[in-house]
Amino acid sequence: MTTFKPGQTVKCIVLATPRTTDRKQTVERLMRLDPENRKALRRAQTKRAQRINIYNRGNRDWVSREKSARVVMAKKGATWTMRYSLDLANDIKAVEKYLKIEAA
Repeated sequence: MTTFKPGQTVKCIVLATPRTTDRKQTVERLMRLDPENRKALRRAQTKRAQRINIYNRGNRDWVSREKSARVVMAKKGATWTMRYSLDLANDIKAVEKYLKIEAA
């Protein structure tokens, strides 16, 4: 991990599914930095906004919204690429036993 330079593209592979919720959330947060995952999340957000159901209850408008999309899942074998930056170092260090990180 110390050999990577800021701005360098790195490829990450999940070696094992994290057991604790906080480690799982950290891996998923790192997965969301992948440009393809960002695009999918952005598209899902706009589609959810288009499909908002507004209905009337007691002469007031109520909104029923869809649940947000689960685009990324921290499971064994999941891969993604992202740009390395120094502010990610602590997150990567916290979950490094679940990840294999190499230069892309």
